[in-house]
Amino acid sequence: MRISTKGRYSLIALLYLALLDRESSTSMRELAGATGISEGYLEQLFIPLRKSGIIQGVRGPQGGYFFEKAPKTIAVGDILRSVEGSLSPTECVDRQNCPAESSCPSYRTWLALHTSIADCVDSITLQDLVDDYLADHEPEYAI
Repeated sequence: MRISTKGRYSLIALLYLALLDRESSTSMRELAGATGISEGYLEQLFIPLRKSGIIQGVRGPQGGYFFEKAPKTIAVGDILRSVEGSLSPTECVDRQNCPAESSCPSYRTWLALHTSIADCVDSITLQDLVDDYLADHEPEYAI
């Protein structure tokens, strides 16, 4: 399974937004300038992120985007599912009652893979990404 640019760029944009730790909204122009992702593409990515309740947008000259929920409550899996859709490695795992489930020799493999992927991305929050980024980018002071 591959995460497309939709998933990768969504994580980058939301990580930047979370790093700002602002009370006010952040403009699309600022997000585009800081991340190197075009405003048009960010706008496309933010549509499903707004629909899923991860971010909220405000129109107007002082408008922009901000988090609907705290980054510590937003799982990477929530973000990826919002922009990518299902994270299942095969279509049959998405179906509630796959007709070939009992006779398919690889169904359990796909189900185990799906469960592992879901467990992994659902255990990492946006705040975890912020903390990891800050730990890796702490300024070094030397005298």
